[in-house]
Amino acid sequence: MENLLLKSHCIFPSNNIEETALFYEEKMGFQAVHYLNAKEPHICLYRDSTEIILTKTNGQQVLPNRSLYGYGYDAYFIAENQEALLDELIRTNVKVVRSLDETDYKNKEFVIEDIDGRWIAFGMKIKD
Repeated sequence: MENLLLKSHCIFPSNNIEETALFYEEKMGFQAVHYLNAKEPHICLYRDSTEIILTKTNGQQVLPNRSLYGYGYDAYFIAENQEALLDELIRTNVKVVRSLDETDYKNKEFVIEDIDGRWIAFGMKIKD
């Protein structure tokens, strides 16, 4: 069967997209490209084959999924070497909210909290 979907990008609204972009650059190793003069101002964050798009909230509070619905991550990135990534994020003082562990749904993952309170998981399905 032909692959019709190729990639996806997270879209994160933020009260201060420049401050959020700086967090992702300095703490999480992303590179930012600013499109602040575009009709719809935004910043694109790139790392490896992933992309996050930051948009403005126009003053509304950022509410993570766990606040809105009682549970759930705000993004999930597939990562092959979680140990190395976790070590890197710990060295830059990113808040780890769930340590690297095997889940009850057979993923090996860890979870961090970003500057806006989002919980972002990094994991991969455990091969049988």
